[in-house]
Amino acid sequence: MDEQKARTLLEGDRHHTQRRLKQLLGEGQADRAAANEPGDMFDSAQPLIQQGTDDAVIEELQAHLDAIDRAERRLEAGTYGYSVRSGLPIPDDRLEDEPAAELTVEEAAEGS
Repeated sequence: MDEQKARTLLEGDRHHTQRRLKQLLGEGQADRAAANEPGDMFDSAQPLIQQGTDDAVIEELQAHLDAIDRAERRLEAGTYGYSVRSGLPIPDDRLEDEPAAELTVEEAAEGS
């Protein structure tokens, strides 16, 4: 994959991920505030349940930002687009769908 295209894809992925993370963090603060308001216990529990789900997504988004950082370092090192496990090339269509991909589709499926 062309280096400039890879940079553009990674920047777009980072922007999208950061925007989603910021949104969830804001929603989490609102959920916690709602849970602390006086009222029916059932009503205050619902935002906390959602917050638990949001926390898992937030953790996943932060891990994805770490993967983007690693992909950018591979780009600088000249190893972007190659599996970190086997060194095999990662097809461009996979990188276009998932710019921070570290493994080929087959290797990722093996790890699942």
